[in-house]
Amino acid sequence: MINTRQLLTIGGLALCAGLAFAGDAVGEAQKQPLNMTAIAMFFVFVVSTLGITYWAASQTKTTSDFYTAGGGISGFQNGLAIAGDYMSAATLLGLSALTYAKGLDGFIYAIGFFVGWPVILFLMAERLRNLGKFTFADIASYRLDQGKIRTFAAIGSLTVVCFYLIVQMVGAGQLIKLLFGLDYPIAVTVVGVLMVVYVTFGGMIATTWVQIIKACLMLFGGTVLLFLAMSQFGFSLEGMAQKAVETHKGGISIMGPGSLMADPVTAVSLSLGLVFGTAGLPHIMMRFFTVPNAKEARKSVFVASGCIGYFFIVVCILGLAAIPIVGTNPEFFEGGQVGGKILGGGNMPVMHLAKALGGNLFLGFMSAVAFATILAVVSGLALAGASAIAHDLYARVIRAGQASEAEEMRVSKLSTLALGVVAVVLGIMFEKQNVAFLVGLTFGIAASANFPVLILSMYWKGLTTRGALLGGLVGLISAVVMVILSKAVWVVVLGNAAPIFPYEQPALFSMPLAFFFTWLFSVTDSSARAKTDKSGFDDQYVRSQTGVGAAAASAH
Repeated sequence: MINTRQLLTIGGLALCAGLAFAGDAVGEAQKQPLNMTAIAMFFVFVVSTLGITYWAASQTKTTSDFYTAGGGISGFQNGLAIAGDYMSAATLLGLSALTYAKGLDGFIYAIGFFVGWPVILFLMAERLRNLGKFTFADIASYRLDQGKIRTFAAIGSLTVVCFYLIVQMVGAGQLIKLLFGLDYPIAVTVVGVLMVVYVTFGGMIATTWVQIIKACLMLFGGTVLLFLAMSQFGFSLEGMAQKAVETHKGGISIMGPGSLMADPVTAVSLSLGLVFGTAGLPHIMMRFFTVPNAKEARKSVFVASGCIGYFFIVVCILGLAAIPIVGTNPEFFEGGQVGGKILGGGNMPVMHLAKALGGNLFLGFMSAVAFATILAVVSGLALAGASAIAHDLYARVIRAGQASEAEEMRVSKLSTLALGVVAVVLGIMFEKQNVAFLVGLTFGIAASANFPVLILSMYWKGLTTRGALLGGLVGLISAVVMVILSKAVWVVVLGNAAPIFPYEQPALFSMPLAFFFTWLFSVTDSSARAKTDKSGFDDQYVRSQTGVGAAAASAH
């Protein structure tokens, strides 16, 4: 097994990795001249991670190795990998740009992304590790009807994965077209091919180490940039804030809440989606099965929370620093007109800050980081999708548990290839679309379909197969329908005059519906299956608390 010291050495050599593009952080971008420094650093990263994949392939012998690295990842390593999953290009580009444009609102938005982690730490991490083996469907179906619940869980997971993949691929194409001068279809195809290679040959072991390297380099790059930025203001946050207020057209108003709080319903709905959607993302849940025991699961959330919280603070401060540094420099505006359109679009202030403080070399490093992060996140998503197809649908439902490990591995790898093709095709198809609504849909589905069934299966004795299935479907369908009927899709995408559903975030409405109907269909269920479901809770409770019978770890 690679130890942490070797990890840091590899991280230093790779000189790039990064963040998962979790939103419409990069809008329509014009093709730019080739950035040879960024491309060179990107190739160093790719070669390094392909080397890790080659090593991981020799360690990946069983389905447990492929899906969960055999449970042999330490809590500290897994915490870094989770942080790598969650520190996204939306974090680096989107939150910094939001702080640059709106001030305090950027910090408020960051809090929404972060608050979900205590929920996972205190309510879910230990039970997830003790009850699960490969996917969150293992937990949801522990005492319920295996075929029905696994089918529903797989559909919910694949829905989240596919929408999230669209966001990743469109973001990758636009970001690379902007930073590297590559054509959009080429950029999307490159990401898709590398994703398939990482997952098919290296499985969770390779994906984990790519995420760890990415997280370390992202933390390193952000910290260096923060140090350079603070040095411009005598390492005084007060001095930086004063300069930002003097420079920004909004003046002192940027130090108070603004547009994000204008509509309380949307703000609350978005917050619910971000908080509870995090606990329903399949590629995040899978990470808890890569550690040897519940203690390491809790430790991994603790490490991830610290890294993510620190990075969010760094990014918001960088956005504030960009106001006086980038906002007053004609070099970073179209036509040299300060206050006009910023070069590369409104999400690029942190990249311009990197160039202003570290020159083309540091810009190349940060560009390579922002590009390479997408490779790591789509790998995790593809692995989650492949496990839903091969482990839940094929091995447990279609073959009723009779599939051999070799068969399941073969189906997993074919599923990864298929998901890669789908991701590239959808990424190219959605090139011109505004994909912001897809982020809300992704978190809304996760919070409305996956989270209620997952949390109730662990904590409520009265949950039945009928309740979980029908309640989960209500959450899934209502979240999708509400987003389709909202302004983001009904008006912007489909061209209608006015939205039917007045809000763009569904979680405030669809998540309570999911909980209510799950409860209703469970308490009114008097079937023999319901009695079996309820009687199995005590055994599940003991397992969730003690870990007796949980999947054991293997060494690599």
